[in-house]
Amino acid sequence: MISLEINGKSYKVDVAPDVPLLWVIREWLKLTGTKYGCGIGMCGSCTIHIDGKAQRSCQIAVADAQGKKITTIEGLPESHPIKKAWIQEQVPQCGYCQTGQIMQAAALLAEDPHPSEEKILQAMDGNLCRCGTYSKIKSAIRLASKGGSRS
Repeated sequence: MISLEINGKSYKVDVAPDVPLLWVIREWLKLTGTKYGCGIGMCGSCTIHIDGKAQRSCQIAVADAQGKKITTIEGLPESHPIKKAWIQEQVPQCGYCQTGQIMQAAALLAEDPHPSEEKILQAMDGNLCRCGTYSKIKSAIRLASKGGSRS
C-alpha cells in the first residue's frame, strides 16, 4: 500500500510503486482536474505541487510522492488570487491546459509574489497552450501579483 497526502487528505492506494502519480491522482482517486497531456513531462498539463513546488505528475513514481504534501488544482482554494485573476482576464479558451498553467503560476507566485516579466516567462515556458492564450496567462499572473482586480 502506498500512503499519500493530497489536498490535506490521507489516501492509501494499492498500486505498483512505479505507477506515475498522475494515474493514481486521476484514475484511482478520481481527482480529474489534473490533466494528461503528453506523458513525458513536456507540456505541463499534469502540473501539481509537491511540497509547494510545481512538478509534472506524469514523471513522478507514486512511491516517490509518499511522505510529501501534494496539492492538485482541486486543493487550490477558489479564493486564490491566481484563480480570481484567471477568471477576470478570461484566460481559458479550450481550457485543457489551464489547470497545469494555474498550478505553475501559483507556485511561481508562492516563490515570488511580484515576479518580473522575465521571471514569469521563465517559469511558464514549459507549459504549453494549444490555443495560444499566452498573453492572457501573463496578464492574469501580473494581475494576481498586484493583489487584485482592475475594476
